[in-house]
Amino acid sequence: MTSLTASGLDLNQLFPFDLDEFQERAIAALEAGRSVVVCAPTGSGKTLIGEYAIHRAIARGRRVFYTTPLKALSNQKLRDFREMFGFDQVGLLTGDVSINRDAPVLVMTTEIFRNMLYGTPIGEVGTSLTGVEAVVLDECHYMNDHQRGTVWEESIIYCPPEIQLVALSATVANSDQLTDWIHQVHGPTELIYSDFRPVPLSFHFCNPKGLFPLLDDSQKRIHPRLKPKGGKMAGRMGGGQRAPKQDSASLAYIVSQLQQRDMLPAIYFIFSRRNCDQAIEQVRNFSLVNPAEAAQLKQQIDEFLERNPEAARAGQVEPLYHGIAAHHAGILPAWKGLVEELFQQGLIKVVFATETLAAGINMPARTTVISSLSKRTDLGHRLLNASEFLQMAGRAGRRGMDVQGYVVTAQTQFEGAREASYLATAGADPLVSQFTPSYGMVLNLLQTHRLEEAQELIERSFGQYLSTLYLRPQQEAIAQLDAELAQLDAQIEAVDWNLLAQYEKLQERLKEERRLLKILQQQANEVRSTDMGMALSFAVAGTIISLKSSQNGISYLLAAVLVMKTTGAGQYPYLICLGKDNRWYVATVGDVADLRGEIPRMTGVDDLTPPPDMLFKPGQTRKGDEQTRAIAQKIPPAPDLADHAPEVHIQQQRMQGVEAELQAHPVHQWGNRATILKRQKRMTAIREELRDRRTKLNHQAHRYWEAFLDLIDILRDFGCLDDLIPTPLGQSTAAIRGDNELWLGLALTSGELGVLEPHHLAAACAALITEVSRPDMWTRYALSGKVEEALNGLRSIRQRLFQRQRRLQVVLPVWLEYEFVGIVEQWALGIEWTEICANTSLDEGDVVRILRRTLDFLSQIPHVPHLPNELKRNAVRAVQLIDRFPVSGAVE
Repeated sequence: MTSLTASGLDLNQLFPFDLDEFQERAIAALEAGRSVVVCAPTGSGKTLIGEYAIHRAIARGRRVFYTTPLKALSNQKLRDFREMFGFDQVGLLTGDVSINRDAPVLVMTTEIFRNMLYGTPIGEVGTSLTGVEAVVLDECHYMNDHQRGTVWEESIIYCPPEIQLVALSATVANSDQLTDWIHQVHGPTELIYSDFRPVPLSFHFCNPKGLFPLLDDSQKRIHPRLKPKGGKMAGRMGGGQRAPKQDSASLAYIVSQLQQRDMLPAIYFIFSRRNCDQAIEQVRNFSLVNPAEAAQLKQQIDEFLERNPEAARAGQVEPLYHGIAAHHAGILPAWKGLVEELFQQGLIKVVFATETLAAGINMPARTTVISSLSKRTDLGHRLLNASEFLQMAGRAGRRGMDVQGYVVTAQTQFEGAREASYLATAGADPLVSQFTPSYGMVLNLLQTHRLEEAQELIERSFGQYLSTLYLRPQQEAIAQLDAELAQLDAQIEAVDWNLLAQYEKLQERLKEERRLLKILQQQANEVRSTDMGMALSFAVAGTIISLKSSQNGISYLLAAVLVMKTTGAGQYPYLICLGKDNRWYVATVGDVADLRGEIPRMTGVDDLTPPPDMLFKPGQTRKGDEQTRAIAQKIPPAPDLADHAPEVHIQQQRMQGVEAELQAHPVHQWGNRATILKRQKRMTAIREELRDRRTKLNHQAHRYWEAFLDLIDILRDFGCLDDLIPTPLGQSTAAIRGDNELWLGLALTSGELGVLEPHHLAAACAALITEVSRPDMWTRYALSGKVEEALNGLRSIRQRLFQRQRRLQVVLPVWLEYEFVGIVEQWALGIEWTEICANTSLDEGDVVRILRRTLDFLSQIPHVPHLPNELKRNAVRAVQLIDRFPVSGAVE
């Protein structure tokens, strides 16, 4: 690639070192007018592409917005870019800070960028974006973040297509899907993917025996030395019991190992603030710096403490002199800033940090130590996922300073080398969508767009894109079922379903007629058999009887003559008879339909004997001979069945009539009826399955839009929308940014807060946006009566909103915190920082976070339309009372 780009910039002058291949490809794509998604490991040099976009914009007299997910990262980029591009060339825009906002390079949080776009019809360039040619979305993998993910998707969807997007992301498994989505919703976009690390990583494992390589030479499997003895079953004892818990190396031992092997500076990740602070105590006697570094540390720390005496972290000043620090959300931002600055200078040798440090702050180290491979979450204890592990591991290895970076995992009671090797060799997790419509989104879109346009925007989300991919197998299954249904329909096209239904009814009728016939026959038999047994006991040879018989399913009576009797199995004898058909029969009493005593005895049977091979068992029959034929011919015919049992005969005729109808039915012209019915049954099953699949598909395919419509219903209920037009209350709510804009809008317009003095207003506003999740926290500052009275006035509104949200399954917080907001009131009244902290168990960082969130909300109030002027003035005054060190977010 030539050093001169299409824009006329000389890359050799801009970057006095050889660019990596992926960096060159990204710059070429930008020069070709395409947006880019740059997906590469942490520390590989992705930021350079954003820097090139800035150089190009400045050279053209244009502008670049550089967005980050965190205020702290925005502040850091401001410092870096001022040094790189000049103090006046760079500005900053966060929730509570605005510095040089018309500068060519404007650094901001992604939320601020999204808010700018809200004020402009989608696809158009509003006044705030005039001259902007590119927007850099740093740490784009933050789309995975549950709280912030929606903001990233909105920013990409709403951004005018003529502005190039430069999305910088850590390694994710589905970067191709992210790129394709941006290509669809924004414009031509190219994926620049690299798995190359300029500083390769070496994975190690530490246990009480020492520090060992974690992986074998292939870097794909656990090192043989660390394999559990006994193979896969080594982790269990007999009877399914777990093996004893493993001993773990002490923290001091691990740090000493790193120091001996020249593996410092290190970031030591510990998933607990308290344990980070305790870790400092465990290495308090260590001194990890040389005399020159100690002197530099002392000078810079002393200067900082002279400027900010309240910012000193109790118990951590002395260790900081020795190159040891902690970094977590409970620490004052100012103290954390000092730690970050000293670490970047290489003066701090080990920093004990929670995983939040891995989320974008520029603090590369030679080594990262991951103290545990599992962590406690809201859903319980779980193993780290691959992306979390890679994000922390990726902080190791400083480009231009280290030949190799080191990642050290440690034996714990619950995890060992097996789990460590799994995470070290696992690929990155895919990026998922956290897109969730909010009240602010609904109102802002409806202020500038028709409902159809809003739906089109909502259904352009990354969540919708992934849903479409996820639902593709479902759509294919529906298509297959439709095809099968059409094929079956064609196969039985000639079938008249009405006639088939008629045939089915005839079959049911035949079944019923047969049932009735059986009942009538049983009843007739019972009447006849009552005295038949006794009569036959006295019957003599030559007596004429009628035997029950049937042929082809038709019952009739057979005339016969009794020849002899033989002992039966029960009370009655067996009857050896000769039928009029010249056949011998062995009958039971039950086989006799009638005894015809009115006919004289036939004497001709006296000389007859049954065939010698005939067994005297019921049902036996044999052919007669010529002698028997002469006698059989003389047997009088049996009476007609109708005469014998007329009701049975009538039912039999009725049944035969139905059988005749069935035999003559046209259904037999359509082929095998069983096959037809089987196909009909399959068609019914397919239709039912299709109905179920389409219902689910429709719900999944439109779930974001359905959530949007649910919010519209709630906004109408509370008077924020007149049909689809935002009312004054809706316009007020649309101007607010928060976790539940409707709740905040209702509170501000309720009249309950308008009469509060500034310090009371600050406390009341804090109550609306604060959640303290840990029940063991406390403060000695009680809420004043006026604030409590105002908050009590909001309870009925809150209850109603809760109920409406619950009914529609809307999961948005409706906070009303009484316990801890007394701190905000006291701070607004001028109480010293040290006294505030002494009267609560909250960490300093948590107190700052509550005050800063309150400050952010208060600073919005003056810009919310339709609010009383007194409320706006009190909000401005409350901001002035709160916005002082260490809460102040001002950047020097």
